[in-house]
Amino acid sequence: MYPQPLIAVADVEKTSRWYQTILGLQSGHGGKEYEQLLFEQRMVLQLHQWQAHEHPHIGKPERIVGNGVLLWFESAHFDQLVDKLQAHQVEILEGPKYNPNANHREIWFKDPNGYILVVASPYGDI
Repeated sequence: MYPQPLIAVADVEKTSRWYQTILGLQSGHGGKEYEQLLFEQRMVLQLHQWQAHEHPHIGKPERIVGNGVLLWFESAHFDQLVDKLQAHQVEILEGPKYNPNANHREIWFKDPNGYILVVASPYGDI
């Protein structure tokens, strides 16, 4: 079993471009209402337009976005990602820092919709 998180966003195409630019993901579907983002041919994130397809359990855009949920990714290219975040002036919340409990590096930041992401280096990379 593999997780395939779905986040609701106002602008699927704009958000897709951001994730492709910042995290290096690829479009696997494309469209104004729904997108599948891939890494090495495996879907790692889905984007869904808030009001599209009348899904009653996606939530409501006026609520706090992502409260209690973090989108957590591991990357073997941690240093390059940090450089990319800084070059694109992404809002960094914490880090980059070493997490001694997990024995890796982490950086916490926000996507354009307010979702919090964490990218960690592989376990034991320090």
